[in-house]
Amino acid sequence: MQNANYSLKLENINEFNNLEIIAKLVVEGFITGLHQSPFHGFSVEFAEHRIYNSGESTRHVDWKLYGKTDKLFVKKYEEETNLRSYILIDTSSSMMFPYKENKKISKLGFSVVCAASLIQLLRNQRDAVGLATFNNDIDLHTPSKLSLVHSKLLFAELQKLISPGFESLKRTTSAAKSLHAIAENTHKRSLIVIFSDMISSEQPDEIFSALQHLRHKNHEVILFNVTDKKLEQDFSFGNRPYRFIDMETGVEMKLNPNNVRNDYVKAMSNYLQNLKSRCGQYKIDLVEADINNSFNEVLHSYLLKRSKLY
Repeated sequence: MQNANYSLKLENINEFNNLEIIAKLVVEGFITGLHQSPFHGFSVEFAEHRIYNSGESTRHVDWKLYGKTDKLFVKKYEEETNLRSYILIDTSSSMMFPYKENKKISKLGFSVVCAASLIQLLRNQRDAVGLATFNNDIDLHTPSKLSLVHSKLLFAELQKLISPGFESLKRTTSAAKSLHAIAENTHKRSLIVIFSDMISSEQPDEIFSALQHLRHKNHEVILFNVTDKKLEQDFSFGNRPYRFIDMETGVEMKLNPNNVRNDYVKAMSNYLQNLKSRCGQYKIDLVEADINNSFNEVLHSYLLKRSKLY
């Protein structure tokens, strides 16, 4: 791999059909960039390394990492779990956007790669992780574990979400019901990481109530609001008629984007501002995850949150 950022480019994702390999490449590129950058917001002790102390045995020095960073780090082998976490993924049809457009990665595809990369990073840190997927109902809710067998299971379940057979329209969302159920069934304090476009037929107050429920149960929450900012927020479509299809209901509408752009952008801006305000009120970390950007931003946001908690 000649360029450390190679693994982070969205256009390269389709070169691999093994999600675990993709996750390892993303995390490797992220870790290399983190060590080489002047950014000091993160501890160098993340993953399984700590700074080598002069005079101690060199038995566990990571010489491969030394070759990349010119710094001495010692591999850590703690058996205890430092953090319990759950990754929640919205699998409703709106997450399929943009649907097969120029082979561009969808919101769900972006979320799956981010989730796989977080699982890889969590395992490197000796942290337990579980996975839940939801749309109208909860399709999957695993326990939070550290074992290698468990991580293989999680990668396999994530792989299903980006397999051709999974793509379908008219899969609606009941995020509030699913989040309430997860809050009730997750008994020990955990870090809850949610990937969702927050597009639902439910009233906003219903979703906010579910998010508040997670916090009431003493969970820490990061909400990655997954979006195609250019198309979904800026409404950057050309000056010609388009046929828009609601991916969850199948309802169609023909219009020229120029005729509605100002009203649409204003309405979307108001919705996002309300989302930010409510998340701030509940002390939920809200991160705008634009699918046109690299996966680095998601991993950075996770590490920032973890550094504050532990």
